[in-house]
Amino acid sequence: MSPKKIVLRFGTDISVKPIVYRLVKDYDLVVNIVKADVNPQKEGTMILEVTGDQSENGLNYLRDLGVSVQALNQEIVRNEDKCVMCGACTGVCPTGALYMERPSMEVRFDGDQCVFCQLCVKVCPMWAMEVRL
Repeated sequence: MSPKKIVLRFGTDISVKPIVYRLVKDYDLVVNIVKADVNPQKEGTMILEVTGDQSENGLNYLRDLGVSVQALNQEIVRNEDKCVMCGACTGVCPTGALYMERPSMEVRFDGDQCVFCQLCVKVCPMWAMEVRL
């Protein structure tokens, strides 16, 4: 059985709860945390790979708690032909996946650091940041 890749988004009330522990303990799931930004003072985001026969039950448990659960079947890509290296995307990227390389001042994108928040897509004036399905 191949793992389901999912993105979880949740508020401060959920960030202090042991939700990954519950997935493992109550639903016998194998959980690989690919990326996580969890802070009790702000919204949390996690990208998980989940494997197990009860994965749908576990995901329904999360939804019942108020966690946003989305399948990770897309990726963010930078269209280099459209990019003018303005750097607008680097200012909103919460993980540093988009950054200005010095001294050349060229925008670089490290897809491995991307958590698919899509903030860069919203702020790019040239529409160079794209969601690919």
